[in-house]
Amino acid sequence: MKSGMFFDFARRNIRLHWLRSLLAVLGIIIGVVTIVSMGILGNGLVLAISDSLSSVGDSIIVSPHAGGMGFGGGNAPDLISERDFEQIRRAVAPHITIPVYSGSSRMKIGSEDVVGVVYGLKPDDIPILLEIEEGTYLRGSSSAMVGAQFAEQNDIRVGSRISVGDKGSLRVVGILKERGMGFDINPDFGIVVEDRWFENAYNKAGYDLVIVKVKDLNQIEEVKNEIDRQLNRRETVVDVIDTKAILETILTAFNQISTFTTVIGGISLIVAGVSILNIMLMSVTERIKEIGVLRSIGTQRGEVRRMFLYEALILGIIGSGIGGVLSIIGGYAVSLVMLQTTEYLFVPSSLIYIVYGVAFGVGTSLVSGFYPAWKASNLNPIEALRHE
Repeated sequence: MKSGMFFDFARRNIRLHWLRSLLAVLGIIIGVVTIVSMGILGNGLVLAISDSLSSVGDSIIVSPHAGGMGFGGGNAPDLISERDFEQIRRAVAPHITIPVYSGSSRMKIGSEDVVGVVYGLKPDDIPILLEIEEGTYLRGSSSAMVGAQFAEQNDIRVGSRISVGDKGSLRVVGILKERGMGFDINPDFGIVVEDRWFENAYNKAGYDLVIVKVKDLNQIEEVKNEIDRQLNRRETVVDVIDTKAILETILTAFNQISTFTTVIGGISLIVAGVSILNIMLMSVTERIKEIGVLRSIGTQRGEVRRMFLYEALILGIIGSGIGGVLSIIGGYAVSLVMLQTTEYLFVPSSLIYIVYGVAFGVGTSLVSGFYPAWKASNLNPIEALRHE
């Protein structure tokens, strides 16, 4: 017999038992939407974290070792002395070294009293680390730049004035572009001033940390080891952190979370597969006599198997196709609610989950149909004809 005839038989049975078939299709739709939405959410989470941290992935952070003394004779255990900094600079040359002052202070903005972080940087180093959203970079020691979140929370504009405790007044000349979470500095919730102003205001005898910007990521380990060899050869003076390794660890963890959420979605699709298996077994039971007639007129076992597999395939294609379309809406919704953005929805690494979801849906349907198809094809024709 022609294969098209068995395909028509499968379509006829789905149409005759439309409610049962609809429930099976609904299970597949829910499964596909769940697996794709969870996959898009997990991928978006990984991309968001990666974008947030990638700006510091080329950095090495050198901070004072707790309880250590500056190798250059600094008298503050929690600061990096000028001599230590010069050793770091020579050890990592030609890579860029950026010394950083940091501290917190009460500030007065208009009539409001707030607390914020103050970073002191050399003017030439600022463009390497930070971008301007509005205004200009620092112009003179009495100017300041303000982090995006700090400016928004305190209604600060270019031209506003900020009084930093009893250390004087600063005029805001720039609003920084939001930088996001970082391992080095987090200026989004603070202000940035010139190093000279910070030295005069806080009278510090050393730096709070040194940032090394490595030009070639393949050299990070080598540069890190050289700093450790130069400064920690007799005792531990500084702690050296490789942000690339931290970034990779974080991304690995979030990739595992992404895989876990996708697996949760896959479980719902497996449940839908069990539903199809149950429906197909019921179909075999209801059509035993029909199968006996087909076998008695010369229908081969393989043709009977194909008839039931066609039925499972049709259910899988319909459910997976509809689920694939609806999963775009589901992915949009979960991204908007969980990530507060949909910018990662239409990137290839997210859209590929639609292909995975549809393929998994069709595959699950076919696998669920194999046993009922095998059972139908192996029925004894004589006993099938006698079945009531």
